[in-house]
Amino acid sequence: MLKPQIVSIADGVHNANLEVSRARILQGGSWKKQRTIILYPSADTIPMKVVLPFMSMATPPNQAVHRMALLGMEIGDAYSSAIEAILANGELAGWEYLMTIEADNLIRPDTLVRLIESMEKYPQYACIGALYWTKGFGGVPQIWGDKSDPVMNFRPQPPRLPHENDGMVECWGTGMGANLWRLPMFKDQRLRRPWFKTINGVNGPGIGTQDLYFWGDAQKFGYRCAVDCKITCGHYDLEGKFGPPDTVW
Repeated sequence: MLKPQIVSIADGVHNANLEVSRARILQGGSWKKQRTIILYPSADTIPMKVVLPFMSMATPPNQAVHRMALLGMEIGDAYSSAIEAILANGELAGWEYLMTIEADNLIRPDTLVRLIESMEKYPQYACIGALYWTKGFGGVPQIWGDKSDPVMNFRPQPPRLPHENDGMVECWGTGMGANLWRLPMFKDQRLRRPWFKTINGVNGPGIGTQDLYFWGDAQKFGYRCAVDCKITCGHYDLEGKFGPPDTVW
């Protein structure tokens, strides 16, 4: 049985320390426009174990989000074609952020919100990625390139612990499996097009992935990127191409 209660008026937890609560809102930047387009490329299908985290990912309160599935396309073509379509759209072209999530990355529910918070905190970066590793035993973090070396390189760099430099590692290039990009950068006419291109020895000399192909050009014009090691996601190996099936690296 519930006992009779006299309820007194209270200001609430967040109002109790308004200075702290206000600082939290300002840090996340949720009071201003943070409209985000989310790209999901997949050559064929996406495993359900990957789709469910996509579906549960939180978005900033009352902010517009547009999701685009890019199916049946080579990964570099998918990204470049999607961005071309976005920039040709009178509404989407003016949005603030572009998020890339690949079909084998397991995203935490707070990934987008935390990446936006990092972008607000570090405006010098055009792109910030979550920390994930290449698949297989001996995998390396997708933090490509020692930025203390003035010569551009894509040597994999060690991650930082969350308390070291706020977990941030600037690098010459990132992966694209859980990244947030400032959309206006793609309007820069100095950047070569297509922005993303997989080099396989047939369509160009050497071999290279679409992500580092982009950064090899964008870094020349002052665009910077980093990985926030406080934000992590898994790299899912459904078919066991890099180890036991159904493994998350």
